[in-house]
Amino acid sequence: MPYRPPLVTHEYFVADPPELPVRGRGEGGLSAVSAAELVAADGAEVMVKAVTTAEETLVVQVGVAGEGVIRVRLSEDAAARPRSEGAVSLVTPGTYPGARAGVAPGEPIVIDAGSLRAEISLAPWHLRFTDASGKALVEQDRGHTDISGRLRTLPFGRSSVNGAPVAYHESFAAAPDEAFSGFGESFTRLDKRGQRPLMWNFDAFGAESQRAYKNIPLYVSSKGYGVLVDSGAPTEFDVCQSTHSVVQILVPDDVMDYYVIAGPTPSEVLDRYDLLTSRPALPPKWAFGTWISSGFCVDSQERVLARARTIRERGIPCDVLHLDTYWQTDGHWSDLRWDPVNFPDPDAMLAELKGMGFRVCLWMNPYISHLSPAFAQGSEAGYFLKNRAGETYVADCWHGSFPACGIVDFTNPRAAEWFQGLLRDLLRQGVDAFKTDFAEGVPADSVAYNGMAGTDLHNVYTLLFNDAVAAVTREVHGHDLVWARSSYLGGQRHSAQWGGDTYTSYAAMGSTIRGGLAHGLSGVPFWSHDAGGFTGRPTDDLYVRWTQFGAFSPLLRLHGTTTREPWEFPAVEEQAVGALKLRYRLMPYIYTAAVEAARTGAPMMRAMCVDYPDDPVAWQADLQYLLGKDLLVAPMTAPEGTRQVYLPRGTWVDYWTGEVLEGSRYVTVGTPLDRIPLFVRHGALIPMVSDPGDTVDVPAEITLVAFGGGDATVEIHDADGVTVAVATRDGDVLRVAVTGPKRVTGVEIAPVAGAPARAVIS
Repeated sequence: MPYRPPLVTHEYFVADPPELPVRGRGEGGLSAVSAAELVAADGAEVMVKAVTTAEETLVVQVGVAGEGVIRVRLSEDAAARPRSEGAVSLVTPGTYPGARAGVAPGEPIVIDAGSLRAEISLAPWHLRFTDASGKALVEQDRGHTDISGRLRTLPFGRSSVNGAPVAYHESFAAAPDEAFSGFGESFTRLDKRGQRPLMWNFDAFGAESQRAYKNIPLYVSSKGYGVLVDSGAPTEFDVCQSTHSVVQILVPDDVMDYYVIAGPTPSEVLDRYDLLTSRPALPPKWAFGTWISSGFCVDSQERVLARARTIRERGIPCDVLHLDTYWQTDGHWSDLRWDPVNFPDPDAMLAELKGMGFRVCLWMNPYISHLSPAFAQGSEAGYFLKNRAGETYVADCWHGSFPACGIVDFTNPRAAEWFQGLLRDLLRQGVDAFKTDFAEGVPADSVAYNGMAGTDLHNVYTLLFNDAVAAVTREVHGHDLVWARSSYLGGQRHSAQWGGDTYTSYAAMGSTIRGGLAHGLSGVPFWSHDAGGFTGRPTDDLYVRWTQFGAFSPLLRLHGTTTREPWEFPAVEEQAVGALKLRYRLMPYIYTAAVEAARTGAPMMRAMCVDYPDDPVAWQADLQYLLGKDLLVAPMTAPEGTRQVYLPRGTWVDYWTGEVLEGSRYVTVGTPLDRIPLFVRHGALIPMVSDPGDTVDVPAEITLVAFGGGDATVEIHDADGVTVAVATRDGDVLRVAVTGPKRVTGVEIAPVAGAPARAVIS
């Protein structure tokens, strides 16, 4: 349970997870698998009957779920499934033709999944995972006891209170130098060792803690493997906190169902994870442009059009205008109807915006005010979650700030269709996408159409919500884009997520970076944040620094409780807009990185350990990242304008000065306000737009910028196909051969020591 200081307001609508009962004195109710007997082996899986220390009989199933993936299940009934499966299946096991289960009398059972193997000893019971060569990756902890013989870690087994099972658990031994990351969008240090991530979606309250809008029960280890738990329950991971050498996993569900995934790199773990859950959905190209929001302010048709004209008049590159809450009538959120007073002619407005090259995104959520006519319609039809008396659950979703609401019940197919109908009309009208806000969970005492209790529905509710919105958006516009605040396991199928309501401070920007990196290591490559911070007005320097961070993020949106329009920061408008223009110049590089992320599952915003998993510092340097494979970004996270940057092994070039720096060390960097600390891998060819327009889809000529001028190859991905440029050093000349549809009109030699004098396209 997350710690709550006394006398500090906390959340009531989305309650904390139910506390597990406290076991009585002694070890009663705690069971550990002690020995097992083989029951069946079908070539890819074995089933054993396990005996526990509490003299129970449980079933253990170990089998191949794909190349490099082994699944382990512990339950009382071999057919048991996670309770959240009543709403949505989170994991789909795969197959592997070379899978086998080696069973020989007197020998450990070996489950072979190619690059991963499981070794099972039956008596005494023990489970160990190795790579194909036999090198140990991870194994079950053999138990920590105190002087009285009492267990101090949770074993592979289950716990009961008053005779009723309440949770299953597993424990893995951890090396003293092992690092762990993932677990979703946790805003704490990237290496989660010493932490206790709890898989329970929360409003993150400033995005500076372990509270997360998006929890994903997946972690990757610096030892070259990952672990995924298939459950929507409030699974808890004790990552070497209560015992330094053990990762403990507690699942209050009807089954312990987990997967060990081979690496050895984080990218390879994520690639295999995608095969179990889904490939990330690639956003449309325009989504990688700038999004400018109305902010959390009363808006109108006149103001929206004035904002659009100002953006174009001032030469600010922008593709998307986001209209937040007040496109709807105050007090009627979220009935998905235009405010007839402030937006008297939305058809004309949308048409004019389209003519200026803008896409439009609208804010919404799955809560419908009881004051809206849509509430009466939905309540009468049974489209909302109910209370235990069978009546519509009317919830204080806004902590008293706005009217109470009904909560759309997406387990009811008719309710989902009704809600999609409201969205469909807007999409056909000319709206391009929706910001799917809130949905972190549902009241614990609510009851769904399919019979699920609120606690079991809590984490997966957001998947049902975003599935419904993505499906109707795809139907009308052909893309899956939603701009989602909450998510859960497999949510990368909804192609954009953002970091929620951050505070406006340098510290909050730092925690936001960490949240994005952890989320990337949880399989979500297309992520963003509120540039400038959300709550309050940023100082001029913070506005610029955060906009620079946004410009070098997978996706970029300027949004907050107050305006984030660049001209409202006149003293620094030029610096902020300069960052946006640099992003648009780099769009061929950024979009290529996006296509690669959708194909492989590797994050666009790459924690240093993604590319340098064997470098222990790379698991700790969590205020910097690689954007794609060749740009090292270190947002300025302090007002003084200086910071330490870790350069991994290899040679790096300062983007701004051309200085060549050797890696495997920290360097002190100071940059003026108009520059973000930025480094390029020596020898890289970076494709850039020669003269970017106001939007990303303007046909543009491409210039290749060579940082070092050695032999290099770069691919440029776009809707028209793949363009390949191959550079070869010939004395003092760099010769570049280009094949593909893009017009590459020039090669620029960056001012780097030792670079060739000129370049030619052959």
